[in-house]
Amino acid sequence: MGHRLSKIYTRTGDSGTTGLGDGSRVAKDDLRITALGDVDELNATIGVLRAQIAASTIQDKASWDKSLSLIQHWLFDLGGEVCIPGFTLVQPVSIEFLENDIDRMNETLPMLKDFILPAGTLACSYAHQARAVCRRAERSVMSVHSRDQNIQATSLQLLNRLSDWLFVASRTLQRSEGGAEVLWQKNINETIE
Repeated sequence: MGHRLSKIYTRTGDSGTTGLGDGSRVAKDDLRITALGDVDELNATIGVLRAQIAASTIQDKASWDKSLSLIQHWLFDLGGEVCIPGFTLVQPVSIEFLENDIDRMNETLPMLKDFILPAGTLACSYAHQARAVCRRAERSVMSVHSRDQNIQATSLQLLNRLSDWLFVASRTLQRSEGGAEVLWQKNINETIE
């Protein structure tokens, strides 16, 4: 393993730049740093979801924790790729896992006939929040790729598939705690008195 952090503050970023993993320095508002921050925020949001599931009445907490742990590791790998231009860490097995897990969860869910609102139990709501952050991270990483063309396809697929996984997970988590999905009502204004 490379260098360990022994000193957290370095003062090297006080002028508005920050270092990438390859040693180069970029502005703190560089597209790559924005993407890195969005991936980091997504990882932290997944951590909150993990904590909520652990504290919930949801069955099979160990399985959820294993999946979310894998996802956090893959997001950390993705952060490494964004931080080190041209570096590859994310592997296709992550995409395969997410697709297989989506299929597994979908087997027990009813067909979706209406739009659902990002609401419900805490675990369901945190999954929706993570999905929204994931979509932002996907847009940010795609912006880096559009500019530099050095983000591998598997990494872009990871974020796309993860947002799908989080949507299906939100539905599954809502039902795991006995809740019904919160449906969007087309003519909600007609109910206002």
